[in-house]
Amino acid sequence: IDGSLYSFFPFFPLQLTPKLLYLQIMLNPSLVTRGLVLAASYTAVRHGASAETAAEVLFPGFAPVNYEKGKSLSVFVDLVESTKTQVPYEYFALPHCRKETKDKFPRGSLGSKLQGSAVKAGPFQLKVLENSSCRIMCMRSLKFKDQNFLRKLIKNQYRVHLFLDGLPIMMKSEDYEYAVRGYPIGFIAPPDFTGLATEEYFLYNHIRIIISYNKIANGSYHIVSFNVFPVSLDHKIDGEWKKDSAPHSHTLNTCNDKVPAVNDPKTFLMIPSKPDKEKLFDVVYTHDIVWQESDTEWAQRWDIYMVGNPEDEIHYFAIVNSLMIVLFLTAAVGMIVLRTLKRDISAYNEMQALEEPQEEGGWKLVHGDVFRPPKRLKTILAVAVGTGAQIGTAFFATMLLATTKYLNPLLKGRFLTTILMIYVLSGSVSGYCSSRLYKFFNGKNWKRNTLYTACAFPGLLVVMFLFLNTFLGFVGAATHVSVLTVIALFLLWVCVSTPLVFIGSYFGYRREKIETPVKTNQIARFVPEQAWFTKTAFSVPLGGMLPFGSVCIEMFFIM
Repeated sequence: IDGSLYSFFPFFPLQLTPKLLYLQIMLNPSLVTRGLVLAASYTAVRHGASAETAAEVLFPGFAPVNYEKGKSLSVFVDLVESTKTQVPYEYFALPHCRKETKDKFPRGSLGSKLQGSAVKAGPFQLKVLENSSCRIMCMRSLKFKDQNFLRKLIKNQYRVHLFLDGLPIMMKSEDYEYAVRGYPIGFIAPPDFTGLATEEYFLYNHIRIIISYNKIANGSYHIVSFNVFPVSLDHKIDGEWKKDSAPHSHTLNTCNDKVPAVNDPKTFLMIPSKPDKEKLFDVVYTHDIVWQESDTEWAQRWDIYMVGNPEDEIHYFAIVNSLMIVLFLTAAVGMIVLRTLKRDISAYNEMQALEEPQEEGGWKLVHGDVFRPPKRLKTILAVAVGTGAQIGTAFFATMLLATTKYLNPLLKGRFLTTILMIYVLSGSVSGYCSSRLYKFFNGKNWKRNTLYTACAFPGLLVVMFLFLNTFLGFVGAATHVSVLTVIALFLLWVCVSTPLVFIGSYFGYRREKIETPVKTNQIARFVPEQAWFTKTAFSVPLGGMLPFGSVCIEMFFIM
């Protein structure tokens, strides 16, 4: 199967060798943990991949693609993302070169569309084992708007992501032992580096693509690494630029086969700090293709992606911090509960030894009020419990599929699609739990309760989604969802989830009323005036502050 072919199929077992393997041919048009996109192929144990390698641990079921010398390859481009902002852009939304051919990446799943996947063939021409130096891709005349847009991207540290043979492009440093996926659009240089009066913005308009390979017995080649070295270079063209002629027919004075492109402060391509609205800024985009033989085996080619960079240590600290907070709070609550129960049980044992009846105290005072139905907001409580049951069912079902290897969490497009479908199909659980609780509260209008259960939480999500999607469309983000995708989500909600909620509610309301283990008192016990720190306005924000902070930190690194 060709490495540039990406398809989508479910898992199914396949007996290939003495051990059971899985054939995985999936579509993943999204960034996978910042850029792990896989080529579609099937497992072949004869290649000798060790079970201890990162390739088999993370991506079981994939085999190398054999390439012949001189074969044309496609470099795919994906989202241009930043760690400082949550607004990604498509590669061709940038003032960059366009590919002349009509190569397109197959249409993605619903999850990949919601993530804004935009995998397309890039404007790079390369063939196996054929090097090229300073090949001109195009020249773009940037307007005032484009120059400001590039400065904005550079300031927010946006990075370009490319893929070849399923490998995301990497910037790595063996001296500092770190590897970063993608390459930056440009950089900001301080005055002490450039010698200028203020800090300036510089554009990377030249990239050196370094492809490592190893030769196999049948004369074919395996690609084992895909690296990049960006260069900022103010190109000088010999003569005038002819728009009607091919870009590579022009000659550059700044780099060629004998003079490689290097990063030199004297030749950096600086974006004008105060661009003229009437004057265009010409940028020549070029690239090098370097093929080099490597001793790295195909089975170990993913190991470099596990190196990471020094900033990842912050994530480990956040995980430990969240874990310690949870353990501390759990231990504190457990100790308080145990001390209270121990004291009350001792008191009750002493009361039983006495002949005279004693008045009850402690937590036994409220045992007759625990199961008292609420007088107000009973519908809201029933809807909230039903919604929570639906979310919990979807969560545990997804975890079960992931642990049984029917889902790969690294394939984010497919993973998100599965979560959406499981959530929609769990609507009957929501309706059943909500109606059972509503009947226990002596509610009479079960149809209204069911309608609220089907519409409350999904409706809130839809309103938030449409609100954010509108603003993403204004800024031109790649994650802006089309009208057809919104209609597809709406049909899933109205035509699948809502009917299932009514079906579950029908069966739940037909069941017998929930019986409580203790009898509820006819008269509610008077609740004395509480201290100020136990009131809702203070206790709710305080109780949710630490868990909310921990979740936000984790979600920041995950997303």
